[in-house]
Amino acid sequence: MLRASTTAGRTAGRVSALALAVALSGCVADAPSTPTTAPSTPSDASDASDPSPAAASGVEPTGEVRELVTGLAAPWSIARFDDGTVVLSERDSARIVRLEDSGATTTLATIAAAAPAGEGGLLGLVPLETADERWLYAYLTAANDNRIVRLRVTGSGEGLRLGEPEPVFTGIPKAGNHNGGRIDIGPDGMLYATAGDAGDRDAAQDPASLAGKILRMTAEGAAPADNPFPGSVVYSLGHRNPQGIAWDADGRLWAAEFGQNTWDELNLITPGANYGWPIVEGASGRAGFVDPVAQWSTSEASPSGLTYIGGTLFLAALRGERVWGVTPGPEGATVEIAAYFVGELGRVRDVAPGPDGTLWILTNNTDGRGSPRAGDDRLMEADLRPLGEG
Repeated sequence: MLRASTTAGRTAGRVSALALAVALSGCVADAPSTPTTAPSTPSDASDASDPSPAAASGVEPTGEVRELVTGLAAPWSIARFDDGTVVLSERDSARIVRLEDSGATTTLATIAAAAPAGEGGLLGLVPLETADERWLYAYLTAANDNRIVRLRVTGSGEGLRLGEPEPVFTGIPKAGNHNGGRIDIGPDGMLYATAGDAGDRDAAQDPASLAGKILRMTAEGAAPADNPFPGSVVYSLGHRNPQGIAWDADGRLWAAEFGQNTWDELNLITPGANYGWPIVEGASGRAGFVDPVAQWSTSEASPSGLTYIGGTLFLAALRGERVWGVTPGPEGATVEIAAYFVGELGRVRDVAPGPDGTLWILTNNTDGRGSPRAGDDRLMEADLRPLGEG
């Protein structure tokens, strides 16, 4: 499946919360911002599994980065089925493509309901596989809304096929930007989705609006009885444009969020909590709002994808053109932070666990905001090692 290889970026260095605070107080350029104490563990945290065989004390990339696929067009999301079959979404073509062992791609479906424009189009993907049925869920921007659909999956490997899209949840506000778009299945079996404020800042503070929220629903799109707002799929509020979600080994939900002009955020999500936008951006210490566990200047991050492997959260940074590694301590109160591949791969849209304890990295230089290089866009693979072994 490998087509070529490149040199992996050197780490920018791990730093403790104390070192980060000192760096900020001295106004050191390009230093990550001070992580703040996280809120308590979500009440519904349960049996999340760590997809990496590495120890949960943290991991980091090592060695060469390998190219798995090249020539993608504005790819957005990586999804892997239980049998190892990998599919990707392309935002502007509205295609779902399958990766072949040769490094080529095959179009499995083109989502006719998608209306790509600006930051909208075909966005997040996630498989849901049970003993009785298999589905691929997709988040997309349609003509009048953002919505979640699902496609029935049959076959496997090169014989995998997708049925016609079936609506699961509709009516999420859309705009030319701030559409959110990431979806995932939680350890509780529920479907989670990130919804941006769709340009309506105040809607993020309105529990009755779906804009600026993290949503939680059943696989059929219904509001679970134990959601924090009765009869609503709203799970948390006060978000500007969250685009990354992941669960750690303790079942805690994390989300990466685009700020406006000052701070991008990594948040530990608890049901019903308010993360402040547009009243605050970044850590404020204000009562009623949850501060981020870590934050960065918008030039260093613009985080789109998020994944958890071996005790470390990896964030895909678009404008920052790097992958951030954040290894939270107990209760998320202390963190180790490092930057990888700085300026080497261009804009990074998504990250995901690869096979055999690897990290997969999806670039996004052809989305209209990057500077495409020969072969862009591409899916890359990096080996991981326990922190401290280098």
